[in-house]
Order: sequence, then C-alpha cells, then structure tokens
Amino acid sequence: MRVKTGIVRRRKHKKVLRAAKGFRAASGTVIKQAKQATMRAAAYSTRDRKVTKRRMRQLWIIRINAAARLNGLTYSTLINGLKKAGIVLDRKVLADIALNNAAEFAKLAETAKAAL
Repeated sequence: MRVKTGIVRRRKHKKVLRAAKGFRAASGTVIKQAKQATMRAAAYSTRDRKVTKRRMRQLWIIRINAAARLNGLTYSTLINGLKKAGIVLDRKVLADIALNNAAEFAKLAETAKAAL
C-alpha cells in the first residue's frame, strides 16, 4: 500500500511559509528558498542575541568611564576601588546611575577613591 504525503507535506510547507512571512521575493513564497532563508535567519538571530549583549556591555562601560573621568578616576580604577570597598554593582546598574543620577555616582566615586 502506498503512503501519500499530501496533508503532512502541506502542513510542513505552511509552517515554513509562516516563518518566512515578510521575506522578499522567492524567499517568502518558494518552499525550498523559504526553508533556506528561515534557517539562515534562525542562525543569525542566535548569533545576534549574543552580539546584542556584547554591545550593551560596551555601551555601559563607555558611560561608566565617561562619568568616572568627570570625577577624576578612570574606569579601571573606579571598578577596582568599588571592589575593594565591597560595593557589588553590575555595569548595567552603574551605567544607569551614571546617566540618571550624577550626585549618587559622585558618592560612589568618592567611596572608590577612599578604598584605594
């Protein structure tokens, strides 16, 4: 007895085409190209989640360094001083304080200076 794949194949194809919705030209309509395009898109999205985290950390460090230099420190001396003072704040929080609350950041910088 022969097995027909009509329903199964149609479901698979519809799944691929839903994932490729919005892709340009044949990448959004032709099954073979849509499949390749979605695989490539998935690979890029996996890679770029890591890249986004990396870029955000770079941005935080730049902001912390700029604020530290306004207070007479460099980034590395500020981080070192905060560690020696026992202040455990991650870069995201430090960057937010530096951006939105300069007075509090100045106090942290003074604490870091005192710890060195």
